[in-house]
Amino acid sequence: MGEIIGHHHTGIQVTDLDKSLEFYRDQLGLELVLRWNRTAPYIETFSGYPGVDMHGAILRMANSDSILEILEYRNVERSAIDPATANPGTAHLAFRVDDCDSLYERLTSQGVKSVSRPVTPSIGPNKGGRTVMMLDPDGFRIELLQPPR
Repeated sequence: MGEIIGHHHTGIQVTDLDKSLEFYRDQLGLELVLRWNRTAPYIETFSGYPGVDMHGAILRMANSDSILEILEYRNVERSAIDPATANPGTAHLAFRVDDCDSLYERLTSQGVKSVSRPVTPSIGPNKGGRTVMMLDPDGFRIELLQPPR
C-alpha cells in the first residue's frame, strides 16, 4: 500500500526567476544548488501546460536538508493572484532564524517589504519568541520565526 515517507521539497511559482533568486539567495541566504531550463514532454504533461518553457532553481535552506524550488513558467498564460494568507489556496514559508529583529532591519534596509514590524507571540508554542511576515518580490509571504529561548 502506498504511503507518504517524507517531505521532498516545497515549490513556488514566480514572476521573474532572476529577481526571485536575488531575494531567496542573496537576501535570505539560501544556497543555490541548481539552476535549470527544461522543455520536455513529461514536464508539459505533468504541469498541464503544453508548450511550457519552464525555468527553475533549486535552493537549499540553511542548516537543513529542506529544498525550495522556484519556477518561472514561460510561453503560457499567467495572471497574478492575491497571495494574502487569508485567501484560500495561498500559503507561506516559515524560516527559523536566530535574531528576528536584526534580520528584519537588514532586509527592510535593502527594500524588502513586510506586513508589520516584528512581534512577540503571546500564545501557542512560539510564545515569547519573535516573528515577522516579510514579502518576496511577488508578495508571497515569508515568516521569519525566532523560537523562544
